[in-house]
Amino acid sequence: MINYFDFYQIPESFNPDPALLKKKFYALSKEYHPDFYANEDEAKQQEILELSTINNKAYQALSDPNKLQEYILKQHGLVNEGAKPQLPADFLMEMMDLNERLMEIDTKEDLAHITTEVLAVEGDLNDELAGLTKDYEQLNDTAKESRLNDIANIYYRQKYLLRIKESLNTFAARF
Repeated sequence: MINYFDFYQIPESFNPDPALLKKKFYALSKEYHPDFYANEDEAKQQEILELSTINNKAYQALSDPNKLQEYILKQHGLVNEGAKPQLPADFLMEMMDLNERLMEIDTKEDLAHITTEVLAVEGDLNDELAGLTKDYEQLNDTAKESRLNDIANIYYRQKYLLRIKESLNTFAARF
């Protein structure tokens, strides 16, 4: 599997420079544009098409913060389909409480109160994530590994919270 950071010749980062990403994307889009290889043999055309596809996927993954987080964690084997992460007990209890209260919503005010709580939890997770990712590039490999585990923990809590937000949206449609 191609490493998108290597493909763009940039260091692994949770906060890559958006202007640099765009510059790399456009430069490679020109370099690997299939029209420039129309007179080449089938193998070369196929190679260029694959490189063009990789460039598009790389830009999509690296320019979207959520996809970027998931991409880096997958590169390090910390996010897998069907994984059952060990989430902190206090977080699970808080989510269970929110879920139970969701089932008992009777008014718009109840919905607004729970929505505010969910957004506060989301804000706290985002703040914690920002703190963990801001200096990631400067860390040594051992420190990066430890930091990645903390980031993976936040990733799984964010996924859990996303399900609650989806439930909130379902309940909001009732009012």
